[in-house]
Amino acid sequence: MKRIGIIGAGRFGMALAESLTNAGTEVLLIDRNRPAIQNASEFATALQGDATQPHVLEEAGFGECDLVVVAIGSNIEASMMATANCKELGIPNVVAKATSELHGKILRRIGADTVIYPDRDSAHRLARAIANHDVIDFLEVSEGYSIAEIDVPDGMRGKSLADSDFRNATGLTVLCIRRADADPAKPRTVVIPRADAVLQSDDKLIVFGETKKLDGLS
Repeated sequence: MKRIGIIGAGRFGMALAESLTNAGTEVLLIDRNRPAIQNASEFATALQGDATQPHVLEEAGFGECDLVVVAIGSNIEASMMATANCKELGIPNVVAKATSELHGKILRRIGADTVIYPDRDSAHRLARAIANHDVIDFLEVSEGYSIAEIDVPDGMRGKSLADSDFRNATGLTVLCIRRADADPAKPRTVVIPRADAVLQSDDKLIVFGETKKLDGLS
């Protein structure tokens, strides 16, 4: 199971923490605001503390997280310091919330792996992308329908699209296949699949369908 750290228990951080918890992900949340932490403790491991202090994050266990989201909003200085502290701890993937393009550029410069410009609704989409181990990338096209990049489902590897009965089995349509080149240094090639296209174990499938069908693959 992934362990996700969240710094900041504002509207976005709380929505993200609750969505991740509901998806079965272990969540570690920290904020200086005691009432917010008390509310969050109902569904997540919530700690009161100052994330701008490196030792506070380390003692709280953030160094053991697979991914940390810096969800601090209006306090730009605090968000930058928390992001830098996370990278100093060696956290492999740090997602930082930005309030402007300039803020985002600064966060990237100090080490943020991903910068997002979210609202409350996108917190739920980010939670789904983090919690779903099979979905590599996710884009909500319209209400209830999405495009995603997924791994080839178990049981379908080595089979053609026709033999795997992919559409009936998953309810999704394969738009294209991203296939690794024999030379790992080269980018993946894009294959427009036919019914007899054989699904290789390391293929990435770009699929379209109902969001609930995509969630069912996790």
